[in-house]
Amino acid sequence: MTSGAVHACSFILYHLTRITRVVFGAPEASGFRPTLSFSMAKPTARVALNGTTWTQELVWLITNDLNFEKAKSVPLMDRYSFLEMCMFANNKAFQFLMKKNADKPGGAQILEKLSIPGYETLANMKSHRFIKTHLPMSLRPPNLLDTCKVVYVARDPRDVAVSYYCFNKENVLLGLTAPFKDFFELLKKDLLLWCPYFEHVKEAWAQRRHPNMLFLFYEDLSKELKGTARRVANFFGKSYSEEQLDQLCDFLSFDNFKKNESVDLKELRDVGMFDAQNKNFIRKGKSGGWREYFEGELALEVQNWIDQNLRDTDLRFPSL
Repeated sequence: MTSGAVHACSFILYHLTRITRVVFGAPEASGFRPTLSFSMAKPTARVALNGTTWTQELVWLITNDLNFEKAKSVPLMDRYSFLEMCMFANNKAFQFLMKKNADKPGGAQILEKLSIPGYETLANMKSHRFIKTHLPMSLRPPNLLDTCKVVYVARDPRDVAVSYYCFNKENVLLGLTAPFKDFFELLKKDLLLWCPYFEHVKEAWAQRRHPNMLFLFYEDLSKELKGTARRVANFFGKSYSEEQLDQLCDFLSFDNFKKNESVDLKELRDVGMFDAQNKNFIRKGKSGGWREYFEGELALEVQNWIDQNLRDTDLRFPSL
């Protein structure tokens, strides 16, 4: 292992340790407060990947009495803390963006905000605290579900592979140039961020019956948004009329959601973190797009990968 790799591992382990102590309440963590809502996802990060952004907005609105005006005016990234975002700040690409935005009004401030460790932000937040993370259950303290409400969203692994590939291509900090076939090989070999994929999902699936865990499938969000919204409301002890749920579903409908600037992460494109040619952070928001990428032998290969990893579990994706 190179010295750079050792430094990177030490950096990540340090922050994971601090996350455990400050956010989740190790004995020496002063001022620990239980977190009401913990919006969490498998190793992906937005509606184009597995519905994280969509789920975040759904959870926030349901727990905040359907405050649509605030949801439209306050960026989602200011309403949630992305727990491990600061880990991306320790690379050359991030430092390049800092220099590039040094003279741009507000640019450096946005990047500096992103570099602040999530556990520091959360330590100063008032309840209720909303957190987004892609860390697996095994990288959290054993008492997580005794202190937080966890909403976990899973998606057809083939769609995840495609959306994760597009995300990596658009993200300047990740700088992917490889073709899709090579990217999929990295995913299969657990050489990408937040892998191994199937173990990540199975860890949450094993705890799906815990009263503080709500396990969702993206496909259910897409096909039956109102029913899923009702499940989320029940999970948080909230009750809404059919008319209110209809309003919520209209607000979260994909066409409206795609136009919502508060969830679009526009300021990240403005500072150059994402490809400026991509006009919208929310991509397609549909299931089955994997067919455009997995063809012939590659389609057989991904099916074999899925079959092998589902042999020892009763986990089944709605689309499989």
